[in-house]
This record gives sequence, C-alpha cells and structure tokens, in this order.
Amino acid sequence: MTTTSAPETLARPRAGEPERPPAAPESVIRRHELAAFLRHRREHIAPEQVGLPRGRRRRTPGLRREEVAQLSAVGVTWYTWLEQARDIHVSGQVLDALARALLLDPGERAHLFNLAGAADPAPGARCHTITDAQYALLEQLEPIPASIQNSRYDILAHNRTFGLLFCDLSEVPPEDMNCMILAYTHPQWRASMVQLEETTRFLAGKLRAAMADHLADPAWKTLLKRLRTESAEFRSAWERHEVVETFNKRKQYRNAHVGLLDVDHTDLWLGPRPGPRMVTYVPADEETRGRLEKLHAMALERERGREQGERAGEGRGPLGDGAARRGFSRSSPRP
Repeated sequence: MTTTSAPETLARPRAGEPERPPAAPESVIRRHELAAFLRHRREHIAPEQVGLPRGRRRRTPGLRREEVAQLSAVGVTWYTWLEQARDIHVSGQVLDALARALLLDPGERAHLFNLAGAADPAPGARCHTITDAQYALLEQLEPIPASIQNSRYDILAHNRTFGLLFCDLSEVPPEDMNCMILAYTHPQWRASMVQLEETTRFLAGKLRAAMADHLADPAWKTLLKRLRTESAEFRSAWERHEVVETFNKRKQYRNAHVGLLDVDHTDLWLGPRPGPRMVTYVPADEETRGRLEKLHAMALERERGREQGERAGEGRGPLGDGAARRGFSRSSPRP
C-alpha cells in the first residue's frame, strides 16, 4: 500500500516557542532611523555652537528638544513626535530648517532627506560630490561656458560665462536651479533658445529617458509634478511619450548681451552613465569665441562689482567669498 506525503506547509513554532513578530514595513524602519539620527545629532551639539547659553543646570547632553524646535521654527510637540518616530508628514522646507539647526554637513544633510523620503529643496546648494579639481577645471575652461549637472538636470556648479549664457543665474533661487525648470518656466532662459518648440520637446524626451531608472525617487517625482503643474507646454510634450538619448550636438543660442552663439554642446561624464557630467559649450567659430570672451569679461565685471559692494559693508554675497568665483557653494545654501 502506497502512502502520499502531505503537502509542505510553512514551518510553525514548536509548542512553547513564542511566535516571531512580523517584519516591520520599510516606512516604520525609516521613521525609527530618522528619529535616532535626529536624536544623536541633537545630543552632540553644544549650545555654544548655535549661540545659546549653556546655563548652570543643564542636564541634557547637547541641545534640548525645545531648543532645536526654536532654532528650526517648528512646534516643540511636533519635533518631539518626530524623535518618537510618529507617522507624521515632514516637508522639504522643515527638513532644510532642521539641517541648518543641527549643523549637518553635506553628507548628513543628504542622509536626512533620504531617511525622510523627501526631495531637497536646494539640491545644488549642498553637493559634496564636486571636487576642488572640478571647480578648478570649470574656471580654467573660461570663456567656454561650462557647468556640472546631475542626471536630473540640477545645476550643481558652473563657471562665470555659463552664469550669463541663458540668463543671470545669480538671480535664480536654489529651488529653480534645474535646466528643465528653467527651460519651461524662465522667460529669459526660454528667449535664448533659437528653436524653442523643438528644444523643449527634445528636453521632455531626454527627461523621460533619464527618469526610467528613478521612477520611485521622491526628488524625480517632485520635479515631474512641478513641471506638469507649471507648464502646459511640458504636459503636451510629456504626453507624446517620446524618448531621446543624450548626445553631443551643435546648437545655436541668442544671448541677451552678445547676440547669436554657435556652439558644440558636449557632455563629459564624471562617472558611470547616467550620472553627473560636465556640460560644455565650445564655440563653433571665431565670431562666437569673440562673443563668449565679451560675455566672460562682463561676468568678471559683475563679480568685481559684487565684491566692492561686500567690502562697502553690504555683507557677504549669497554664495560666499570663494563660491562666487567658482559656482555654487558646497557648504552654505543660498537663503
């Protein structure tokens, strides 16, 4: 007589053994990691570091919760809930304020936003991937316009000439320092495009191709939502579902200061593709080279004017002393 074995079942704990609790979802783990990180940073900052008196009866190591809340302009109860890993929404602006209050360095700031699953409102302001050698290279390329961008088209750093190529980047707020945002919403940037309709349609295809590897990334989702909200032109181009790969190409721009420019757009990859790259605009003829030299001279003159204003008592510029010469500061976000 043959017998058939019973179908396999999941192993169950033996009699008397406690059942294993179910694994915590990722969101719960992230909240607890965020709470522990905030608590650790708070406890390792001396009151004197943020301009607060220590007092005689301070028992808390580092800062008190109410002090962090005060420095960040948030409620004490709300911040306490955050350190208790409560399920509450945290905006990018609040995280930015907490990063400033807790004196986070660039790596810690990025870690904070990653744990919270939020997009940094000033993505280019604290880029710790730009090296001194890369800043020096940007400067040595003058008068060739050059910038360093990530795969999301955030402008992480740039030289003087690039700062005036499409518009005056010194007047652009940090949250707008993105080529896609500027191409669809900034009047002066758009006016510099000789073939505006073709270029913007082309850019939507480039963004779709680049976003394929980042569909669940909060920063990419925030960028896409903003573009679709603020630009009917982008919405129309996006709905075409066209995909365009990045490649080098000759382009023509109409600069507001020196006129038409014929340039060869070249991407120099700084790591594995897709990723950060140095974007350069090499003059295609002598006339364009001369005009770029004039644009560079104009940028230098503006820089001298800013430095004279600072020495006259207007305070440091929004980019810091050395950053104004080399692009955006790696340590101090613009206000």
